[in-house]
Amino acid sequence: MLQPHSCSAPTQSSITIPKQTFTPKFIPLRRSSSISTFSFTLQPFSIRCRHPQFFEPKPFPSSPQAQRSTPPALAPASVGALPPRVYAGHSIYKGKAALTVNPRPPEFQSTESGAFKISREGYVLLQFAPEAGMRRYDWNKKQVFSLSMTEMGALISLGAKESLEFFHDPFQGKSDEGKVRKVLRVEPLMDGSGHLFNLSVQNTLENIDEKIFIPITKAELAVLSSLFNFIMPYLLGWHIFGNSIKPKYGGDYEWNR
Repeated sequence: MLQPHSCSAPTQSSITIPKQTFTPKFIPLRRSSSISTFSFTLQPFSIRCRHPQFFEPKPFPSSPQAQRSTPPALAPASVGALPPRVYAGHSIYKGKAALTVNPRPPEFQSTESGAFKISREGYVLLQFAPEAGMRRYDWNKKQVFSLSMTEMGALISLGAKESLEFFHDPFQGKSDEGKVRKVLRVEPLMDGSGHLFNLSVQNTLENIDEKIFIPITKAELAVLSSLFNFIMPYLLGWHIFGNSIKPKYGGDYEWNR
């Protein structure tokens, strides 16, 4: 019988079987049967085995077509070439109204030195939509209110029994000043379960006088506060400044004087 052989060459090896002659014999089953014999010759042959674990495939040559189809590496995002805009938000739905919170990014402008600076801080946009049926809201009649950094800070530090009020005039300092008045009141609920957000909008330009209110629980206000805390540095552009910091050795520091 042929025994299995292991291969030790890095890529492949061969085993040659020498020429041999076999003469098997058959034992008779009966006394009257005669013994017959025959013989055959095994021709020499070889067995090759391959070692895939030692085989190192060569890289395929890159064709011009493949190079054209390969997308270029993305360059680090800069103020002048920011990545595609991503929309994010958080919504709260109640029986009488719905509230959606969306961050808006800051705006930058270039200087003569080639640097960038904030031309307008980012903000958080509150969108109030009145009910339009069972679990339905009329977003065509929504009213919006933008929260600044200070207003977000006031909401974050708001106590359980405290209230606050924000007043906005989008046309303040312009010819239409006073024609659009927005007041956001945040007052504690009687049962102490949270606060009531009440937005009042008076717009004489479009003949609108509407009030939308929605109760916000303590847990929901905690979520909003967490979102405000997270997004505020980004709305001020501090993340872009942090990415632009390079090691600086020496300099005019106050504590060195």
